[in-house]
Amino acid sequence: MKKESADIVKEPLDSQKYHWEKTFENNPDMFGEEPSEPARKTAELFKKEGKITILELGGGQGRDTIFFAKNGFQVTTLDYSEKGVKAISEKAHVSEVSPSVVAIRHDVRTPLPFTDNSFDACYSHMLFCMALTTSELVHLTREIRRVLKPGGLCVYTARHTGDAHYGKGIPRGEDMYEVGGFIVHFFSREKVDRLAKGFEVIGIDTFEEGELPRALFQVILRKEKKVVPIFFSSSCR
Repeated sequence: MKKESADIVKEPLDSQKYHWEKTFENNPDMFGEEPSEPARKTAELFKKEGKITILELGGGQGRDTIFFAKNGFQVTTLDYSEKGVKAISEKAHVSEVSPSVVAIRHDVRTPLPFTDNSFDACYSHMLFCMALTTSELVHLTREIRRVLKPGGLCVYTARHTGDAHYGKGIPRGEDMYEVGGFIVHFFSREKVDRLAKGFEVIGIDTFEEGELPRALFQVILRKEKKVVPIFFSSSCR
């Protein structure tokens, strides 16, 4: 991976894991029980395209995970918080969708623990704008492309530089700022384009969420299908 920017100090970024563990412990329903609006829209897109096996990155406490499972998708969700993964598994059991949910503790800064061409689609709501450096995001999108089937979709959201919190709080390098203990990586359009390498860009929309409100991109990418050349022997009749 490309060397990190000189203005990045890794220790505050790494400590976010413990901050999220404590946050989830103190607030079991931090994001509420209702699915996010991006999840609702994404479910419609995935149904239209016939995408069934879904990889969710940054499942949090499971509000979108359970929604996808209830709507007929097979969901494998990753989160690096042990308490988050436990909460998702418990909610899947209570909602009687356990057969449709696999929750795994995993740090997306490391290679995804799946073989090539494993999933129909990938979904992530605001994981991309967590405390991940640009080179880590580049590596992550390469991994997503690897585990998606040809023609697979990747849908993610990220707060952008038009957000009210952009430039506020403690600077952590590469358009990352720490506000209220949480480090947010704010995306420019150029960063979206950089991460789209190897994908076809289907759509880049903006929307708002929450009371601030947060300003976000919703990005829809498709893994480019490889064209397999067909060779004809000169002896063909």
